[in-house]
Amino acid sequence: MAQSFRRATPARSATPLPDTTTLGAAHLIVSDLQRSVSFYTGTLGFTQAAGPAANGEASLTVGSDPTPVLWLTELPGARRKPAHVTGLYHVAILTPGRLDLARSLYHLAVTRYPLQGASDHLVSEALYLADPDGNGLEIYRDRPRADWPHDGDQLLMDTIALDLGALLEEAATDPRPWTGLAAGARIGHVHLHVAHLEPAIAFYREVIGLDLMIQLGGSAAFMSAGGYHHHLALNTWAGVGAPPPPADAVGIRVWDALLPERAALDAVVARLEAASVTYEREASGAVVTRDPSGNALRLTTVE
Repeated sequence: MAQSFRRATPARSATPLPDTTTLGAAHLIVSDLQRSVSFYTGTLGFTQAAGPAANGEASLTVGSDPTPVLWLTELPGARRKPAHVTGLYHVAILTPGRLDLARSLYHLAVTRYPLQGASDHLVSEALYLADPDGNGLEIYRDRPRADWPHDGDQLLMDTIALDLGALLEEAATDPRPWTGLAAGARIGHVHLHVAHLEPAIAFYREVIGLDLMIQLGGSAAFMSAGGYHHHLALNTWAGVGAPPPPADAVGIRVWDALLPERAALDAVVARLEAASVTYEREASGAVVTRDPSGNALRLTTVE
């Protein structure tokens, strides 16, 4: 993805989500649950939640923390997502620090699992790969927020080659054996294909409450809460007007946004109703809705 992100048009939401909003679990569709669990635990370093997978689902955690970071749902025989449809571009796993990213790279090298790319985005450093079904994944670390480059009030990002050699050298300084992802690793952002960029931006800014941080012409946008570089990225790289993925394809079922309080969730529901956007209320109180391209988002609280 050799594209510059410097052409930016930030726009704060009129009704922003709380600054402490973060992401919860991402829910992926896979074709073979056993194969996927083996990949996500053995290759990436997640921990399978206690107990056997049931009802074609498995939850994955990090270390001893029981909080799910990924949910896998098996759709036996599911096909790969076609190239020119909306839906998942990648789910991004945020590691706590650079050494943790380096250790993940080293483990991928030892297991000979192929990368699809590696980039320095100025605010972060990222590795790109895909799971056995072709679901896009990113493993990354953030630079300290104080070091993020700005042009005045405008955050700057870019895509330049990541020095994998230097990252491997950093991993070599740590003699600890690989035991999995570092404690605190979590979903940092989700990147989606959409059919049309402007309606998607409007939905996530005006209805959901994310701020537009950076817009790359008419093809991509990066949105967040609390000044983060992005919790959500959107693009039309699968084609303007792309249709939804077929029902029998792998991909993303839904991604979770965690709001710090019930009042913030109630405010989003009020905006959904005012905009005549359909939503479902789950027994837990979480709210599930879809963007104009059909991508599903679950909003819940940490209370």
